[in-house]
Amino acid sequence: MALFRGGITLLSQCRIIAHSFRNHATKSDLRKTCLYDFHLSQGAKMVPFAGWEMPVQYKTSISEEHFQVRNSVGIFDVSHMLQTQVSGADRCAMMESIVVGDIAGLKANTGTLTVFTNSEGGICDDLIVSSTDQGFLYIVSNAGCIDKDWANMSAAEKKFREAGRDVSLEHNTNALIAVQGPLMTKVLQPLVDFDLSNLPFMTTRPANVCGVENCRVTRCGYTGEDGVEISVPASAIVGVIEGLLSSREGDVKMVGLGARDSLRLEAGLCLYGNDIDESTTPVEASLTWLISKSRRGRGDFPGAGVILDQITNKPARRRVGFVSVGPPPRAGAVIYDGSGEKSIGQITSGCPSPSLKKNIAMGYVERDFGKNGTTVKIEVRKKLHDAVVSKMPFVPARYYIPK
Repeated sequence: MALFRGGITLLSQCRIIAHSFRNHATKSDLRKTCLYDFHLSQGAKMVPFAGWEMPVQYKTSISEEHFQVRNSVGIFDVSHMLQTQVSGADRCAMMESIVVGDIAGLKANTGTLTVFTNSEGGICDDLIVSSTDQGFLYIVSNAGCIDKDWANMSAAEKKFREAGRDVSLEHNTNALIAVQGPLMTKVLQPLVDFDLSNLPFMTTRPANVCGVENCRVTRCGYTGEDGVEISVPASAIVGVIEGLLSSREGDVKMVGLGARDSLRLEAGLCLYGNDIDESTTPVEASLTWLISKSRRGRGDFPGAGVILDQITNKPARRRVGFVSVGPPPRAGAVIYDGSGEKSIGQITSGCPSPSLKKNIAMGYVERDFGKNGTTVKIEVRKKLHDAVVSKMPFVPARYYIPK
């Protein structure tokens, strides 16, 4: 059965998404999270992703897993991501020396999305930095960038310590899961020792989860739905997941990377290495909002000269969304103007949207073609297909933000 008329079959979608996660590492080179055996016991199909062997889907289809998160609750293993703690009186200053965010301005137990940048203004990785009331910053960054992120933070720590500054870096070895979906609160509330209504989007706190101490719950996610990420001592993570899966408060299932990709694309969220990388700046990536007024005023982050100039004078290209007809565009597809004669950019991510029953994508186009409603053509399988520049997110976010 086709995902939607004119689209690709679910089987083909699974194959394409699984293929997109493969890299050149051999199986013996791949790392495994502490949940690897658990995934196999749940019938997961494992694929290489960012140097790890990860579940792309379980016993159901990617589309079914997608709607599991949209309609109920899904659990993702994100233990492959790097969790870091930065302590000391100069912890905020150290992080501000390598990211564009206003870390010192964070209130206790709140977090922000930010990016590491290089001297040319390129994005080295995206990350979430949370300021805890326990005297440290809690940081989560991408699995594919673990080595360079750790090296970047370690170099900054060394520089600060050599200057007599008070800062220390620690790798957090906990497991990490994302619990996402509109019924998350109903399912999780009986299993934690605090009121989830007091944990708005982008806030964090220590917690007891399923009777396990020394956990951390952060209200965030990568799906556009309400959800949390839960950091749990690795030895206790299977018990926590089993407690969630056995909930009587809602339907809860494990979900793989395939659905995670279609969910994040519907939410208009970037995948590092596809939609942003060291050749793209935050301004080009339509992430200018990450740079606060105070950081712009100080201009003391890597690549500030390039980035601030682009804010003032506008970049030559920028990231936009597309809705298209015909076969779905994939990363690398060339974008043309409405006449189909001039190449104006390239797709970085694309898929059939299970929720909207149409093709969605994002990519970079020349500045003059970035206005919503602009008609363009995208080359797929050596043929040009009509598309329209469209506002993101494609599916409205449902984050928990109390009024």
